Amino acid sequence: MLQEVDETSEIRGHVTMLNTLKHYQVGDEACIKVITTKVHAPLRSQSSVKDDENFAVKYFHLVDPDIDTDLSKHPEKKALKFKEMYLTKLLSTKVAVHSFVENLFRSIWGLPNSKAPLAVKYFFDFLDAQAERKKISDPDVLHIWKTNSLPLRFWVNILKNPDFVFSDLEKTPHLDGCLSVIAQAFMDSFSLAEQHLDKHSPTNKLLYAKDIPQYKQEVKSYYKLVKDQTSISSQEFKIFLQEESKKHQNEFNESAALRELCKYMLLYFSEVSQKLEQTDAPARLKEDMQNVKELFESMKRSGWC
Repeated sequence: MLQEVDETSEIRGHVTMLNTLKHYQVGDEACIKVITTKVHAPLRSQSSVKDDENFAVKYFHLVDPDIDTDLSKHPEKKALKFKEMYLTKLLSTKVAVHSFVENLFRSIWGLPNSKAPLAVKYFFDFLDAQAERKKISDPDVLHIWKTNSLPLRFWVNILKNPDFVFSDLEKTPHLDGCLSVIAQAFMDSFSLAEQHLDKHSPTNKLLYAKDIPQYKQEVKSYYKLVKDQTSISSQEFKIFLQEESKKHQNEFNESAALRELCKYMLLYFSEVSQKLEQTDAPARLKEDMQNVKELFESMKRSGWC
């Protein structure tokens, strides 16, 4: 079984590299057979880097992170304090990553095969129906509803925190600043407000000033295409969700989920008990909670959680 980390993993300093196909010497055009086994997960930690106690070990995937960031150890790396030099670096960096940023944005608001994901179509139709029900005819209101629900609530969070998706990615302060610039450009693309920029405007706004008008047009086109797409019924959407669940039915680790509930319950047991007393909850509920607590504590002593 191929694993993220094992005794053959490459270690550089105190950072461990996650195993890749190259590490296992799986060459190009190799045939791989993937077998899914229907086995209940045992009551033990998952074989994943996420189970490492408090992330005591640092990992990386493809690029070795710059671990040594203490400038005091390298006096020759004194930070330059000339704004013009920083601006030149910003512009050259923007040019270098521009195609990747555009591909990212267009993969978010693009429509493969001219069809939006069913979940997006169903939810946007729900918002359209609510606007009609409330007799809201201003298209800007609908634009804001849809923007707040999906791009700003979901995608910006991912853009700003890619470590939510890639557990081996370490978000340094420098990287966080760069991601903020990209996330701001993304948000501006969905904004209905006109930008009035001058030489005193924030640099991150100026970087994408020429690109934003084009992005705004693409966003409007995206919303219109989704709206014009054939609607789906509640039954069709229910079937879609059931099929998606079946695809991932072997991915949920029940013991890991139960372990997290155990930690949460033990952490807030006193507060919950006090709340039950205040609300005159049934005695049976309090007894059940106490029994569960004792069960968890006995399992904890056995090293389960």
